[in-house]
Parts: sequence; structure tokens; C-alpha cells
Amino acid sequence: MNNGYEHARHTGPKVVALGGGHGLHASLSALRRLTDDLTAVVTVADDGGSSGRLRRDLGVLPPGDLRMALAALCGDDEWGNTWSRVIQHRFRCEGDLNGHAVGNLLIVALWELLDDDPVSALQWMGRLLGAHGSVLPMSAVPLDIEADVRGHDRLAPAAVTTVRGQHALAKTPGEVLGMRLLPEDPPAVPEAVAAVRDADWIVLGPGSWFTSVLPHLLVPELAAALVETRARKVLALNLAPQPGETDGFSPARHLEVLAEHAPGLTFDLVLGDSDLVDDVDGLAKAAAQLGGQVLLTPVAVGDGTPRHDPGRLAAAYGRIFVDRERIAPWR
Repeated sequence: MNNGYEHARHTGPKVVALGGGHGLHASLSALRRLTDDLTAVVTVADDGGSSGRLRRDLGVLPPGDLRMALAALCGDDEWGNTWSRVIQHRFRCEGDLNGHAVGNLLIVALWELLDDDPVSALQWMGRLLGAHGSVLPMSAVPLDIEADVRGHDRLAPAAVTTVRGQHALAKTPGEVLGMRLLPEDPPAVPEAVAAVRDADWIVLGPGSWFTSVLPHLLVPELAAALVETRARKVLALNLAPQPGETDGFSPARHLEVLAEHAPGLTFDLVLGDSDLVDDVDGLAKAAAQLGGQVLLTPVAVGDGTPRHDPGRLAAAYGRIFVDRERIAPWR
């Protein structure tokens, strides 16, 4: 057993994956099998559960999505499996610790000890876990999501309501018409911008569309880097609409909403599950509007639940990386 994961040299392409929550966890669990030059850029707008409590009590970034990304980057050996379970463990008790994840507390402790340096603290966490990659917040400022929602009030289905907070937006029964971040035009973490500009591949999604995927596109410096980078870009679709947040959305509608929030952003490829996309022509048309093509292949676990299978997802990404490499080499 070792107590870290050190590389003499990087192998594989430079990949940056953006998102948050379970969607990013699935993507990173797949991508770490293909490269050790992997960076996760993570949303920082969570205001619920353990993250929300720590954010309100201590004024820190919400650590939960960062913790999940680190857990996904843990190896499959005894060290990685053990530490992944430790940081994901939640206390169950009658006291103030109830519901807190161990990893959230470790991250916040490092932030306090390292003078609120979010990047350095996450690097230390990565060393402890033997993480196969790096984790960065998209902004060093805790953010709030605010959205205009039609039908948020079930008693007034035609009324448009302003809904604030990731937790509230994720549970809305209404139709999200548009969203923004507060504070407006938040600063990006410089290391995240640099990683995007220097990448060979960018992977956006899967994940909760309005609360994990689109927020990255509303951070001006990060959005500009995504538009200007020479990296090839893959947009990974969800396997099903999210109850409340994207009820009734087709795969093509997900792309249309993204285009509305990020004019000028293009993608080389849109990745979806071949068993779950009904309107292939509609998706291909929406992908073409983003400058890309569609790849449909089985990526779900196959048990009827909308969950990505890391092995299948890794095979899909591996095929994408190799096929595109044959067309033109990395820079």
C-alpha cells in the first residue's frame, strides 16, 4: 500500500471535465481510466445539505461537489477505495454533525489552515487521497443561482417567479425560462481558466443542466476560455430529464437551452446513449447548430435507471479520443 499517487510523466491527453454532483462524478470515474492528465472544474453554487450549512456558518465555498469530484478520482486500489469511502461517509447522529460528510469537513479545515487558499487545499486533499487528477473550483467566490421559472407556484401555473438557490431550483415543478449567477460576472479561478486554454479535450456534462452544467458558461473568464480554446469539446448528455428542473426536455432541447445561455460556444461532438435517444434527426440538427456531430453509443448501466456506467462511458470517451486523434494530432 502506498500513501499517494505520483507520476514521473503524464500519459494520455490533457482533459478538462466541467460539471458538478453525480454527473461529474460519473464522467471523472470514466476519464481517469484514460488519462492521468485530468482536471475537474467544479460548480460552487450548492446551498443545500452539509455544503449549505458550512457555507452559511463559515462563509466558505460549498465543498460538496468538490468532495464528490475528488472521490471519483480515487484509484481502484485499497488506498483509493478506502479514502473514497471515508470522504463520502456521512455522520448519522442526533447532534450538529448529523448529515455532514467527512470530506466536506476535511476540505473546510484545510481552507482554514491554508488561509482560505481553495486551490492549495484541494491539492493537499488530492495528495492524501492519491487522486488521479486535479480538482479546481470554477470560482473562488461562493455563488448563488437565480432563475425565472414559469409555474413554480402550482396555484398560478402561468405566473413567472424568481427562484433563488440551487436547492430550490433543483426541486422546482415549473419551467425554467432563464438563469443567472449572483454575484453577476463572478471571477474565475485562474488555474481553471489556464487548464481550459491548455487542454486537448474539454468534456462538459452530464449533470443537472441548470445547476451543474450551465453555471460554468455564466462565469465570463471561463466562458471566454471555452470559446477560445483550441481544445476539442465534447458535450455529454444526460440519460433522462431531471424531475422538476428539465421535465419534458428532449435531448435536442438541452442543446438549445445551452446555446441560449452561451452564444458562440461550439462543440465537436455530442455524446448520447443509443438506447435512449428517440429523435436522432432532431438531436443531429441541434448538434449541428453547435458546430458538432452526434455519437450515440450505450453508456447507461443498463438496468433501467438513468445512471452512467463508468466502464461504458470510458469506452465511449476512449473511442472519441482515438478516432479524433487519427484525424488530427494533439497540439
